[in-house]
Amino acid sequence: MPDRRTFVALRASGIRVRRGPLSATYLAVDGDGATQVAYAITKRVGGAVERNRLRRRLRAVFADLAREGRGAVPEGVLLVSAGPEASDRDPEELRNDVKRLLAALETRRIGGEAP
Repeated sequence: MPDRRTFVALRASGIRVRRGPLSATYLAVDGDGATQVAYAITKRVGGAVERNRLRRRLRAVFADLAREGRGAVPEGVLLVSAGPEASDRDPEELRNDVKRLLAALETRRIGGEAP
């Protein structure tokens, strides 16, 4: 789990993208090449049960994408936030939202798209 210094660095110099009900802040870090993902699910999404369900669903999508192949999920630290609409998505829609979010992040990482 990322520590406070990592979150401060994310806020200060992370790359931010938003697609649909999801947003992400990414920071490349020197290290073992692992990916750390933290989730920020606000109370606007619903009660604790609904927020935790969405967090588990997002974890499962990211784990599936990471197993698909190297590069599907970037190495570094990723903070993923979800709006209330994300909990209404069916599994395929949520997976597509995450894929679009990661594609937008990759475009920003290589310097192609303006914020």
